[in-house]
Amino acid sequence: MKKIVTLSAVAFLSTMAFADAETQKQIDELKQKIEQLEKTNKAQDTKISKVNAQSAMNNIKFDVDFRTSYDNLQYETVNGNKYENDALYTNRLWLGMGYAPSENMMFKGQLAVNKAYGASYGQRGTGFGFDTFDWILNETLTDDTIKLREAYWLWSFDTGKVGWTVSAGRRPATNGYLINLRDDDQAKSPMGHIINMEFDGASAAMKLDKYISGMYFKLCLGRGLTNATGWASEATQAVGAPVGGSSLPNYVEDGKNLDNVDMLGVIFQPYDNGQYSVITKFYRGFNVPGMYLSDMDFVTGARTYTMQSAGDMDGAAISLKTDGIGDGINDFLDETTLFASFAWSKSRTSDVSINRTANALAAIGMMGMDANSMLGSDEDEAGTSIWLGAQMPNLTGGKFGLEYNHGSKYWRPFTYGEDTMIGSKMAVRGDAYEAYWTQPLIKDVFSMQLRYTYLEYDYTGSNGFFGDGGTPFSMSEAKAMGMDPVETAQDIRVYFRYRY
Repeated sequence: MKKIVTLSAVAFLSTMAFADAETQKQIDELKQKIEQLEKTNKAQDTKISKVNAQSAMNNIKFDVDFRTSYDNLQYETVNGNKYENDALYTNRLWLGMGYAPSENMMFKGQLAVNKAYGASYGQRGTGFGFDTFDWILNETLTDDTIKLREAYWLWSFDTGKVGWTVSAGRRPATNGYLINLRDDDQAKSPMGHIINMEFDGASAAMKLDKYISGMYFKLCLGRGLTNATGWASEATQAVGAPVGGSSLPNYVEDGKNLDNVDMLGVIFQPYDNGQYSVITKFYRGFNVPGMYLSDMDFVTGARTYTMQSAGDMDGAAISLKTDGIGDGINDFLDETTLFASFAWSKSRTSDVSINRTANALAAIGMMGMDANSMLGSDEDEAGTSIWLGAQMPNLTGGKFGLEYNHGSKYWRPFTYGEDTMIGSKMAVRGDAYEAYWTQPLIKDVFSMQLRYTYLEYDYTGSNGFFGDGGTPFSMSEAKAMGMDPVETAQDIRVYFRYRY
């Protein structure tokens, strides 16, 4: 308004200039003052912008993701036994943070709580203690303590037309590519078909998108388990004989414990133009762990299992996706996403050496298993999986999705941290069917989802590790041996989610 008034005054005075020379002089002086004022304002605006930018770099930005869920769980075993929980209520809180002191360096972190409503007898950590296994610590229901889910730095720079990124820390390794569509999240680093678990590690990427749209290579290194004694491990050492703890110095390798579990992976995306994309990945897991039968009481039939280091595990996948069908045919096809993914896994048993008792050897012989084995076999065994999916808009402004998975007899991915209550559908040795409807309620801040997941197992061991627990018995074989594994499982989930 001030500018309008000033310009109007200038226009009025200009019309009087022909009548009075003194007036013209005043007009010229007024114009000069206006120009000086504009220069001063511009300089002040520049200073304010610099201050705001510096202030932004000196502050950590926080975000909140809070989800309240209801799940109805149903299981049926091969012998017809049924298990259920018709009202499981849970709260999941993610508290994210980010800090960027410069354009090419940033920090990202995320703290998490994931718990059932009310107290839990024993506060979780039941059974073999896998509730609190590091790979899935924030994806399973535990207590109300805050845990670290992500924490890493990311450094980016360019050399000519090639972009580079280097990162290390607690990796963003769940909710990966394609599985993020169902989970209504931005895709994280790994491919959800073969990797979906928490781990610590590092990565380095080379971006070639200035040559070919979306092209990049990425090398990933991770450690899923560390072999090391604890601090003050000799503190419980008694004179003459150990009574607990370890007689070894602090944080050294323990030959009586599990080996380091490491992973090396390579991601290659040859093309992504925003509509059509293809991405591939290969990994190798070293010294992966497994539950092995170590003893058996022939009177009671009770079996004892121990966790031991197994061999190595390879995996690979190729995924294709189209965001939009055709080009401007109609709004429905423009907003429809289709994808297909194929994955492969293979055990490497060459260095497997399992400690078993005589009773254990007799027991596994009766079960038709091998003494030194991965997935119940002393041969290298390969498995495959296919994954098809579609996500479409609906009349309410939300998204409707359909997905199908099929896994073969020896299929084994690293998807222990998948966001499900009934086990990973990615790991299913059989068929999985899923339908979901995600609906925004208040813009992108508040949303809800209704999801139905149905798993039908052809073989046992779909959610086991890499030892005897991962042995694939068919349902009929398992029943004939007196086993009663889960044959079908289903989960109906409704959630409401707040993000800011």
